Amino acid sequence: MAGKGDAARAVVTGGAGAIGSLLVGSLLRSGAEVTVVDNLSSGRLENLGELRHHPRFRFVEADLLRPEMIRPSFEGATEVWHLAANPDIRRGTEDPRLDLEQGTLATFHVLEAMRAHGVKRIRFSSSSVVYGFPEKFPTPEDYGPLLPQSQYAAGKLGSEALISAFAHSYGMQGILYRFANIIGPGMTHGVLYDFFMKLKRDPRRLEVLGDGRQAKGYLLADDCVEGMRFVADRMTAPVDAFNLGPVDRIPVSEIAKKVVEAHGGTARIEYTGGERGWVGDVPQQLLATEKVRALGWSPRHTSAEAVDRAIRYLADEFGP
Repeated sequence: MAGKGDAARAVVTGGAGAIGSLLVGSLLRSGAEVTVVDNLSSGRLENLGELRHHPRFRFVEADLLRPEMIRPSFEGATEVWHLAANPDIRRGTEDPRLDLEQGTLATFHVLEAMRAHGVKRIRFSSSSVVYGFPEKFPTPEDYGPLLPQSQYAAGKLGSEALISAFAHSYGMQGILYRFANIIGPGMTHGVLYDFFMKLKRDPRRLEVLGDGRQAKGYLLADDCVEGMRFVADRMTAPVDAFNLGPVDRIPVSEIAKKVVEAHGGTARIEYTGGERGWVGDVPQQLLATEKVRALGWSPRHTSAEAVDRAIRYLADEFGP
């Protein structure tokens, strides 16, 4: 089928990001032609490394908020992997327009570019935060009502709605990947990155936002990409959502201890208190993954194993 294997001509938005660059590598290895569209606001060309010299790779520095810049990049494409977004939930709280523009509006422009060039398949990186504060754990894809707790979550949910509408209106196919917390090489935000930066500033003390009992599932970026590709090769419905995550979760207090241990075990851990670390944070998250497991995929690592590996990546990059 066109769009799979060596027949694919893929556009990857946000392809210079930590997840996007791994996806680009995976697509190229499978024989696809890949065009990355990225404005480099959070992505880095260094993430792509030698992939930039691949004969089937093309990079376009362009802003998804400028349709005239991006539309030509979609000509001839068979599939779109839409990963571009504001990566930091807290930034969206400080600037309420950020996720409206870089989330929902950017997705609309991508869909319009697809419609203009007859591209029928979109794979979208959504998030577990669309569930809000769920009352059911593990949380399945059909949980509702969906009540976002942050502008970031609202942007993701708005994008999901647009993809569903375009799929049903224009004969497209949309896959909505609802991620657990994704960690790995190239991290620029998130609890692990924040802990390393705090200890770099003051190796004697680690401040932990909240009471430390926040607990979430963590998925390595390469596991995430593997799961995305696996689902894309098997889904046939016009639109469907799939949780991607581990079957377990790990509390922030345990993550803090692991990071401190990686820094010599002497830093004092101090908690600021409260059930969540900051406005918009979802303190408890555990995704139900029976749906993707029924297709035959599961991640290779538990949350604790993923955290351990990510700590090693950060230690290599920033030092203990």
